[in-house]
Amino acid sequence: MADEKLAKENEAIEESDDEFMKKFSDDPENGTAEKEKEHESFPSKLSRLYWGKNRHNPLTKPLRKWVLLFLGPVTAAFIIGFVWPFIQGIYLSMCKFQLIQDAEFVGFKNYISAFNDAGFLRSFWYTALFAIVSLVLINVLAFAVAYVLTLGIKGSNLFRTVFFMPNLIGGIVLGYIWSMIFDGIFSALDMPSIVQNSTWGFWGLIILMCWQQIGYMMIIYVAGLNAIPEDMLEAAKIDGATRWQTLYKVTIPNMMPSITICTFLSLTNGFKLFDQNLALTNGQPILLENGVGIKQTEMLALNIYSTFYGTNTSARGTAQAKAVIFFILVAAIGLAQLAYTRKKEVQQ
Repeated sequence: MADEKLAKENEAIEESDDEFMKKFSDDPENGTAEKEKEHESFPSKLSRLYWGKNRHNPLTKPLRKWVLLFLGPVTAAFIIGFVWPFIQGIYLSMCKFQLIQDAEFVGFKNYISAFNDAGFLRSFWYTALFAIVSLVLINVLAFAVAYVLTLGIKGSNLFRTVFFMPNLIGGIVLGYIWSMIFDGIFSALDMPSIVQNSTWGFWGLIILMCWQQIGYMMIIYVAGLNAIPEDMLEAAKIDGATRWQTLYKVTIPNMMPSITICTFLSLTNGFKLFDQNLALTNGQPILLENGVGIKQTEMLALNIYSTFYGTNTSARGTAQAKAVIFFILVAAIGLAQLAYTRKKEVQQ
């Protein structure tokens, strides 16, 4: 009897081991399927829940019963607040209108007018230059500050709070604060105002943007630095790597997920900058080019705003076309940047 009992126990252990190996093996019908489920998108999970082979599972019945109740309001709000206005905006970009009710379809005339607008083209190149310069400065400085604050210096938590605080201030307020600061400095040095010099206006916007964004990016970099496995850093130290070699060969490659996020945020924020531009320079100074007044420090978002709410109310369709072009531009650049930097990420 003891032998039979022992044999049954061994058989049960073997069966449990077989089930375990079957579940986590590389068999595409078992382990790989489980791994694929972990990375499965939400729509496919919802589809499998309602129409998959497990739809009759009593454990999923409460989910199938209540999921639409919770998803319904969010989906409706997304369609009403984003999808419908987006579709309507594309339609209005092909119309001449002052009010939505008076929209008259004119085809691609608004897009032709947008590309023929010298101020729009000037603001495009100005915004591109601003986005590139701010991208480099913000990320280099934010990474340097985060690196120093993770070396274990005294008061690092206080410094993190101080660096992050400017991000809590609204863009309009920041613009007026820095406008007063620059005016005070320039008047003391007997220099013209920041709105009278396009070069100083550009660098004033760069300083303002860096002061606001560095602290936010620093927090993301600090999280990435703290997530680097200590054994990698210890192995590099044991192998005789210097601090600079460890930084370039170990730290930065493992920081690529954080670099991807910060690069995306700083790049898109640079292109979308509006309220700081409005408060600090309002696009000034204005110079005549071919008899047309062109704002020298006007960025794309401010140019769209000025076109839509300007004195020429018949140009609102052109402003809407500019907004569609602006959306396509920012979306394309953001997606291209994400695709490029994600290829550089390493698996830990």
